[in-house]
Amino acid sequence: PTSFLKHAVDFDGDGRADIWNSTPDVLASIANYLVHYGWVKGRGWGFEVTVPESVSCSLEGPDQGKKISQWADMGIKRVGGKPFPASELKAEGFLLMPAGRSGPAFVATPNFYVLKQYNTSDLYALFIGHGADRIAHGDANFAGSWGAVGGLHRSDIAALQRSLEAKGYDVGSADGLPGFKTRRSIGTWQAKNGRAATCFPDADLVAALK
Repeated sequence: PTSFLKHAVDFDGDGRADIWNSTPDVLASIANYLVHYGWVKGRGWGFEVTVPESVSCSLEGPDQGKKISQWADMGIKRVGGKPFPASELKAEGFLLMPAGRSGPAFVATPNFYVLKQYNTSDLYALFIGHGADRIAHGDANFAGSWGAVGGLHRSDIAALQRSLEAKGYDVGSADGLPGFKTRRSIGTWQAKNGRAATCFPDADLVAALK
């Protein structure tokens, strides 16, 4: 109710904001919501990229942004060979690897995190952004494939998070959900312990951290 009162818009001019039956009101209200939370006009949500092994997956997160030109200088490239738009090179971007090294990777813009104001799930915001790209530009499926990332119970991941917390790592919350703080903490621990940094929980990692 609070969001409705703040952001609902009567765009069809019938005298009331109707987000249940009026498509114009729905779309205008969503746009108003996004603008309120900082959506930058003219920027998209992000780009699918390839991340070389020389770039640690522990660099992920909205608090570790760099100019997109800096990510490019580190060897991160857009999939398909397209360059980053010249207008984006001086703007800030953020490494996003929702499945660690076991899935597609992205350089996200601040607009991605505006989408997360509605739903905090990385995957929700990712698929909303990608769906919009496909509608607007006919973009294809993600080039990167999703690996076997669903083999653990939520309780297993929570136990892993508690183990990392006990070692001084910031996992965000021991809630059984592998958010970016958990993913990059995993990568940092793996690198410090002579393991390849995957930045995603698996059964071997759960056992190693018990």
